[in-house]
Amino acid sequence: MNESHDLSGLDVRHCAFFFDVDGTLAEIQPRPELVFIPPGSLTALEHLHVSEIPIAVISGRPLSQLDDLLSPLRLPAAGVHGAERRTAEGQLRNLALDNVLFDRIHQELARACAELPGLSLENKDVAFALHFRLAPELEEAARALAEDFIGRYGDVLALQPGKCVFELKPRGASKGEVIRTFMQEAPFKGRTPVFIGDDLTDEAGFKAVNELGGLSIKVGTGATEATQRLDSVEAVGAWLESLLSALSEQPVNPIKPD
Repeated sequence: MNESHDLSGLDVRHCAFFFDVDGTLAEIQPRPELVFIPPGSLTALEHLHVSEIPIAVISGRPLSQLDDLLSPLRLPAAGVHGAERRTAEGQLRNLALDNVLFDRIHQELARACAELPGLSLENKDVAFALHFRLAPELEEAARALAEDFIGRYGDVLALQPGKCVFELKPRGASKGEVIRTFMQEAPFKGRTPVFIGDDLTDEAGFKAVNELGGLSIKVGTGATEATQRLDSVEAVGAWLESLLSALSEQPVNPIKPD
């Protein structure tokens, strides 16, 4: 697998960039609310954005949390693995369960988690996350619980394993599908997609970008569909800086609409 620092052949001005957040733009923390994006990476994203390079964030987090992490930037984004999406024009496109059914599942999950101290239930408004980072010994119990709910509600929910988490998301929510959708819309359409992520949740995105002829980059170790790799969140920050350097050296040659 190649190192992603080599940008030879990557025409930054004709790319569309998609970024995961936790484990990619930001270090993973013991609790989700402790996560932050380093100032240097935020500045680099802002420079790319004002240079009219299309950027979107694709994350398991809800859109509201993404906006807080990226403030003052407000980018096109997909939250909860694509269950929530904001287009470049600011329009919202959400997958959502029936409110009554969602509340019922939430109550049942809350009761089940109460019997497993250390297992944290996060309500993402359109999905649920079972976090066991603070109690890794509960991994198998969390998996069994998640699989039980998929067995009962598999017509509306899908299971998404991640780093120290099992998520129950709406069926049809996929980072791969949401990247494909962005790539059919301005200003992403007609560009080469680049997606960088770190987790099992990002593999569908890597696969989609590969099929679209783009560049897929995994952060960290492990088997992956990605074609290139960066070692760490710190390396992602350095890579962003190299994008800015490459951008300054490339002539402006606007994308022509279809």
